[in-house]
Amino acid sequence: MADPATRALEAASPSVFWSDDATSPSPAPQLRWDATVDLAIVGGGFTGLWAAIQAADEDPGRSIAILEAHRVGFGASSRNGGFVESSVTHGLGNGIAHWPDEVDTLLRLGDQNFAELIEFLADEDADVGLEVTGAIHVATRPWHVDDLTELADSMGEHGIRCETLDAEAMQAEVRSPTYVGGLVDPDGTAIVDPARLVWALRSSAERRGVLIFEDSAAVDIEPSGGRLLVRTSVGTLTADKVMVATNAFARPTKRMRRYVVPVYDYVLMTEPLSRDQLDSIGWKGRQALADVSNQFHYYRLTADDRILWGGYDAVYRFGGPIHPGLDQAGTTHRTLAEHFFATFPQLGDVVFTHRWAGPIGTTSRFTATWGSEHGGKLVWVGGYTGLGVAASRFGARVALDLLDGVDSERTNLAMVRRRPMPFPPEPLRYVGIQLTRRALARADERAGRRGPWLRILDAFGIGFDS
Repeated sequence: MADPATRALEAASPSVFWSDDATSPSPAPQLRWDATVDLAIVGGGFTGLWAAIQAADEDPGRSIAILEAHRVGFGASSRNGGFVESSVTHGLGNGIAHWPDEVDTLLRLGDQNFAELIEFLADEDADVGLEVTGAIHVATRPWHVDDLTELADSMGEHGIRCETLDAEAMQAEVRSPTYVGGLVDPDGTAIVDPARLVWALRSSAERRGVLIFEDSAAVDIEPSGGRLLVRTSVGTLTADKVMVATNAFARPTKRMRRYVVPVYDYVLMTEPLSRDQLDSIGWKGRQALADVSNQFHYYRLTADDRILWGGYDAVYRFGGPIHPGLDQAGTTHRTLAEHFFATFPQLGDVVFTHRWAGPIGTTSRFTATWGSEHGGKLVWVGGYTGLGVAASRFGARVALDLLDGVDSERTNLAMVRRRPMPFPPEPLRYVGIQLTRRALARADERAGRRGPWLRILDAFGIGFDS
């Protein structure tokens, strides 16, 4: 008889659950001619769509076009877990580590961005499966409890509501034999269907007059007569200003590739759970969950009571290739399945219906970064490191300010003015990332104790994460 992981994966479709939907919109046209616009946006994911919407609302007379290499939302925007988090600093601890003097400002701006996002979706009557659930950080090892206690203290110092849970209280929220504690963060986290969010943003952009071209990869950007030419294989956009919002794909700007590297994140989706199966795990609050290991799992319920289960292994391959064949490569899906049944053995008869992966753009400080070229006529942004559903809206807003030469509170942030340490060229990039991955795994095995390599990275304020 097959073990639970093998049996559960047998019929899993190698496709993205969120996009496997008959209600997806019809393809947009390809750019097959030459056109002129005020603002060209390269990349039709969350950042590009948020940028187009905000730019159009700010100046309804501005002509705007989006160029997307595949379908709108093809990359991380439609492949993620659908966690909408207010943090723009990849969590409070990372914000304190990098910008201790600005962290309260960053918290406020993140909360404002989150609230405006929720308000926008309500105003647009967007059907995106939005649930404001809050989050629980789950302890599965005794040392996690100490980490969560420290986090709770930091949250309290910065005015963030939270509640620590002992093992019994955690089990009352969600039942797993692996849980020994938790931390409830009731504010600033929601869940959505990310593909439906992409489609809703596309509709919102189109209603504002934004032109969207799919299957239109930008292959080159060059100056011409005071403007920029954005060339595709068959057409060209001439624009006064250009925003590059390709994130993990980090093209066609070479400089962006120094700071943003693609790591593959793997995800499983279960079949809908029965009422008895749901009762066996509790989870009445439907909170977004994640454990606090270095190699962590994130998971949530969907509108039809499936469990999305992802994370653990952030895979970087030599040279940073991105292609569909990597979505099902390696053993990570099986590892995830084994971890799922270790966490919820009471769900031993559940099967997975979908398995997929996708590239996350990460930086050495785990947050977005910005850069400009061509005398400020081009601005690029990327590197959300897995927390981009909401942070991409903030990233787009900052990029627009930079393009328009706006001297704002956002553009004066150290987070914006100073870029992270670039990743070294290959082969040092690959070697360094693999050393860091192994060191993180060893730290998990050694009760969180960080070895010499991680301590060196900590001293320089750099690292690797998903």
